[in-house]
Amino acid sequence: MTLAAATVTASGTPGFLSPTGVEIAFLLVGLVTLGAALVTVTTRQLVHAALWLVVALGGLAVEYLLLTAEFIAWVQVLIYVGSVVVLLLFGLMLTRAPIGRSPDADSGNRWAARTVAVAAAVALVWVVVDAFRTTWIDLDGPAAGTTEVTGASLFRHWVLPFEALSVLLLAALVGAIVLSRKARADAGPAVPGKEGVR
Repeated sequence: MTLAAATVTASGTPGFLSPTGVEIAFLLVGLVTLGAALVTVTTRQLVHAALWLVVALGGLAVEYLLLTAEFIAWVQVLIYVGSVVVLLLFGLMLTRAPIGRSPDADSGNRWAARTVAVAAAVALVWVVVDAFRTTWIDLDGPAAGTTEVTGASLFRHWVLPFEALSVLLLAALVGAIVLSRKARADAGPAVPGKEGVR
């Protein structure tokens, strides 16, 4: 019996003074993820920011794996790392963003941005701590993040928010199409003679 298990058995509740290997790994990966996120928002090189974003999102996927939520971890990898960051990199390449340091990446509102970031971080930490103060995840028990458990919870308790999110994403897609067509119409008709001869 390990020291952590003995502490849990003796006191009846888990303790913070006897961390397991999974908890230590969770803390270390969290620190790496936090560092990558800080570099993402502080670097002035857009391509480097996108690559550090890959590290931060990958670190979140590892955190999900350590919490036995493998389905959410693979969704994180496939959607965020595999799709969002790739689209971001394609956008940087197609707009011919500068590869080196770009001075126009800084708006000059650093103090306002820091104030908002600190306030948002404090609010998020307070909400999470208040909501999960007495919750303890048993990492040695059955996996709580399997596809079956996640699907049952999603479609039993969260059907309405799930459908509302899908409608919101559809509205955003339609709005993006409308805005792109409006921008193309405002650009004016094509100049005669610029198109190829048929």
